[in-house]
Amino acid sequence: MSFSFKAVTLSHRLAPLAIREQVALDEAGCRRLLLTLKDDLAEHGATDLLVVSTCNRTEVYYAAVADLTAPILAALAREKRLPAIEYELRPYFQSLLDADAAARHLFDVALGLDAQVVGDLQITGQVKQAYQWAADADTAGPLLHRLLHTIFFANKRVVQETAFRHGAASTSYATVELVEELTAATPNPRVLVVGLGELGADVVRNLYAAGFRNLTLTNRTRAKADALAAELHQTDGPALAVIDFEELTPALAEADVVISSLALPTPFFSLDVLRRVPVVSFKFFIDLAVPRSVAPEAETIAGILVYNVDTIQQRATRALETRLAAVPQVRAIIDEALAGFTDWSRELLVSPAIQKFKSALEQLRQEELDRYQRRQLPPDELKRLDEATRALLQKILRLPVVQLKAACRRGDADVLIDSLSELFDLERAAVEGV
Repeated sequence: MSFSFKAVTLSHRLAPLAIREQVALDEAGCRRLLLTLKDDLAEHGATDLLVVSTCNRTEVYYAAVADLTAPILAALAREKRLPAIEYELRPYFQSLLDADAAARHLFDVALGLDAQVVGDLQITGQVKQAYQWAADADTAGPLLHRLLHTIFFANKRVVQETAFRHGAASTSYATVELVEELTAATPNPRVLVVGLGELGADVVRNLYAAGFRNLTLTNRTRAKADALAAELHQTDGPALAVIDFEELTPALAEADVVISSLALPTPFFSLDVLRRVPVVSFKFFIDLAVPRSVAPEAETIAGILVYNVDTIQQRATRALETRLAAVPQVRAIIDEALAGFTDWSRELLVSPAIQKFKSALEQLRQEELDRYQRRQLPPDELKRLDEATRALLQKILRLPVVQLKAACRRGDADVLIDSLSELFDLERAAVEGV
């Protein structure tokens, strides 16, 4: 690939959660960093800036001839108030300085190939959001616009032509998928989530992202539930209900679905506890805990149905196998999309030379027209001369332009550009034409 596209990336591939969370950026942080980089990197001629930050990655993409990893990390360090980022955290960052590698990496990220959960549905939306922030900050140039639209079109093909997005391939997503199936006929289902460890909190976030709003959270340490509810309230919806752990019994009576990830040696939801819960219609328990937190005999109580972690993981495993089987198809789509983008990007590199060539010939044409105009040529004849010379110019231009674009696709346009510039003295003509 002929253009100078690069990336600086930190992700779950190399960095543990404790490191990722230190450099993660919210929307305001991404927007600020874009504007900072726009100013800081201007002297290096950097363009097409994009900042992507999720729970699994923090990445900066840019177009420039030089490796700008150092100033990018310095700007990120200032944004996060982490002066050690360039030293202690530097080993966790990768610099992708080859344009092919950087562009392909962005494809892999946006389409979910590089996600912790292969085929992650959320990441495409997160990249689209990052692209919107770049457009708002005026850091997205022609290169980034074309690349992102190529990626989004490839993503559409992946959805339509492959099974790569079928099913939920993680325990958390599979849990949400099951809740959606169980409550399909229930308007505004009431979901109670008991236990907010890493898995429980992840399930809540994904339920919220899927549109569930009638959620009640409880945890043995209430502060954790309050913090999660506050986190989600800052996004785009109403506050979630939080109850003390001691208020669990009445909440059980109201819930349509109970999701438990309580880590205890014996089932918390014993038969004695469950028999005290009135069951008017079906009540679904989804037990994500190991050891189980819902008594194995719970389904002997009329109206109670239990789904344990094995059921959820079987669904996730089947979905993951389906997605992995589709990876070669996804790679083929990416290869095809990248090939088209590469051709376009190479043509973009010669467009200034083509434009100079057109301008030089047009200047000669205008000089001749002016000469005939000074001879007081009749207007109708001058008009016919203008039309004839314009048509002739287009025919003269056609073959050199076709040859230049073909040379671009072969990767050897530089020789033709140099020859064209020397033959027609395009640099001098461009200066004089200004």
